[in-house]
Amino acid sequence: MKRVLDLVISLTLLTVFLPIMVVVAIMIRVNIGAPILFKQQRPGLHGKPFHLYKFRTMLNSQGDGSDQLRLTNLGRFLRKYSLDELPQLINVVKGEMSLVGPRPLLMEYLSLYTKDQRSRHTVKPGITGWAQINGRNAIEWEEKFKLDTWYVKNQSHILDCKILMLTIIKVLKREGISHQDSVTMKKFSGTKEVL
Repeated sequence: MKRVLDLVISLTLLTVFLPIMVVVAIMIRVNIGAPILFKQQRPGLHGKPFHLYKFRTMLNSQGDGSDQLRLTNLGRFLRKYSLDELPQLINVVKGEMSLVGPRPLLMEYLSLYTKDQRSRHTVKPGITGWAQINGRNAIEWEEKFKLDTWYVKNQSHILDCKILMLTIIKVLKREGISHQDSVTMKKFSGTKEVL
């Protein structure tokens, strides 16, 4: 049932947002250059790798290569309204992601998770999730993982609908986009597991 809902909603959203996505693609090509899409390998269900798609928001790495300097004004605008996430609807259609689930993080984090944190990969990753509506990038890694594992244990269609509705509100309020003074989350370096 969840897969059916994912397909119906994502295909509907792709149809509705297609004109906006075309405009965004043109703006990126003119202001940032090629490629238009940011593509990166991420772990999916059971840690199986897939390529996640986002609209590109940063310049290619130059100089000190800091994200703060690489993030463009257009990129800030796209992130502010979560428009950079729209291409992930393609990942949902392909069955690599769900609309709701723990966010797909970096492949290099797989070996750093505690046993409990690894359970986030027993469901498909999502465009939005319980952690996204409860702090997004403004909360620390450990808290984010607690929220992810809570979702895994308590997932339901009603909860997914609640998360989708609250996501719309969060996007409109533009909450939790950045982590304190950084434009992106600091890298996860592991959690000391309590025995």
